[in-house]
Formats: sequence, structure tokens, C-alpha cells
Amino acid sequence: MALAIERGTTLRALDIFCGIGGSSAGARAAGFDIAGAIDMDPIATEGYAANFKGAQVITGRLESVVLKKAIATVGQIDLLLASPECTNHTCAKGSSPRDEKSRATALQVVRFARAFKPRWLVLENVIHMRPWSRYGELKQKLERLGYNIAEQVIDASDHGVPQSRRRLFIVGDRERAPRLVSSRARGRRRTVNSILDRDGTWPTSPLHAPNRAPDTLERAKRATKALGPESSFLLVYYGTDGAGGWQPLDRPLRTITTIDRFALVRPGNQGPEMRMLQVSELKRAMGFPDEFTLSVGTRRDRIRLLGNGVCPPVMQAVLSALTADD
Repeated sequence: MALAIERGTTLRALDIFCGIGGSSAGARAAGFDIAGAIDMDPIATEGYAANFKGAQVITGRLESVVLKKAIATVGQIDLLLASPECTNHTCAKGSSPRDEKSRATALQVVRFARAFKPRWLVLENVIHMRPWSRYGELKQKLERLGYNIAEQVIDASDHGVPQSRRRLFIVGDRERAPRLVSSRARGRRRTVNSILDRDGTWPTSPLHAPNRAPDTLERAKRATKALGPESSFLLVYYGTDGAGGWQPLDRPLRTITTIDRFALVRPGNQGPEMRMLQVSELKRAMGFPDEFTLSVGTRRDRIRLLGNGVCPPVMQAVLSALTADD
């Protein structure tokens, strides 16, 4: 049982690089009160504030935050959550040059941990953060602050999320060796079928429209050959894809990114029809609860926020393990 529940006390969390609030939603489900959050993206913080009414939400660069003022505003915390910028770590950037200044924002975790002195911390990022030249330095600095540090890679599909999404979690505990979450799947994995809207009101277009890209039609052809002409499937747009550019609906969704990349293809009266997955469906694929609102910005903004987000059930599992009583 988590300490927050066992002791009957309120444990408080601060979420830096908070984005739309996936980590905070997981922390809240694990029994934490969300005291505050910081992000430089005003669209993200607007959406965050709508979902965490009591939190002190700050919009700005972490480097510019005056810590004494932040402590006075947020108050004492028990948990520091952080999901530093990942674009310059991820393989999705290909061979493009990495921005070292952007990568180094991860060291703000050290600065905030030193100032706030929470018992626990959790840093989430893409697994490609580990080869970063300062990755060891980051962990060593946290250890010098008194944290016992551990790390693990978790696939969201192992924790009830209908998406294959592998992420790195660095966890720290000042009082004991961190407890890690089980990496084994809990029951059957949820699939694409579980996230789809069934009302049929979303606009569709013929798969074989005159302006359809040849690569798209080739991907659909491969899917139809494998599944049969009466089967529905997803097309995977953009980026390299080693599985033919499509996927069946009876598996977890592939990793959501910051771009609109999944189209649903279904048989229709006039031939196969297709539509893009909607924000509501992608929100389910990230594991956000139904009551979580995402009404800020444009469709593109919302997809970007989801693609940059943390799956709440995964963070809930991480924190439940980390704070479990003996």
C-alpha cells in the first residue's frame, strides 16, 4: 500500500517540465496532492491548470525560475516529477545535430531537488537519453544530494495502456533503495480496438482518392494482403517503419509521437474508407482518464501535447512501487 494512503497523510508533488500533466495525473491517482507545476509552453500550462485546479502553475523556463520564490509559492513537497525535453535525445531526430543546451535542461532536476529536498524524485525520458555524455553526471549529482538512484525501462502496454511505449524512468529515494515496478504485463494487453470511437461520426474519405500518395496505397496493399479485403487496420504515416507501414487492431497502438501519424482504414460500401485517429482516441491510447480535459490549442497542439506526454497509469505504477510501505 502506498505511503500516502497508509499513513493517512497528504503527500505533495511538484511537476517540472509538466507538459499537459500525464505524470501529475498518475501521481494524483497514486495518492499525491499536486502542489505545483512548471513548463515553458503556455498552451501546455493552460491545459494543465484546467485539470489541476489547486496547483500553483508557473509558465516559464526552469532556468529563469527563482527558487526561493518558487518554494514560497509551492511550499514543501515530498515528490519531484520531471520529464525533461526529449527531442534532442530521441532517435526520431535521425542524424540531425543535437542541441546540447536543450539536453542540459535535464540538469535542472538537480537544481530543483537541491532546493526543495523532496524525499522522492522520478525523472522520465526516452530510453535514448542513456547514451548522453552527461547522463552519468546527472545521476552522480543526484546521488551526492543523498538520493539512492535506480533506473528501469517500462513499456506502457505492460500496465494497462493500449500503446507500446517504452520509456526510461530514473527514480530516487533519500531513505532507502528505490522500489521498482514489476515489468511483467498485468493480464492481456489492451489493443487499438479498445480506444476507437464507435459512433461513426468522424469524417472519412475513400482510401483510393485521386490525390492519395502512392506510398500510402502501397502500405494499405500490404495490410490487405496480410489480413484480407474485409479487415480493418491502421496505416502508419511519417517516419521509418520496419513493419510495413501498417498494424492490425488487435495489438497495442504503436508509440504515439507529436505528429498526426495513424489512419484507420475500414471496408465501406464504395470501397475502403480511411480517417485519421482522433484526439479523443489518442488520449485513450495514452491512458488518460475520461474526465481529463484536453481542449486547448489546435488539433495539432493537442496531438503534440499527447505525444510529449507521460502515460498516467505507468507513473501511477512507478509511484505506487516507490512509496510502498514495508
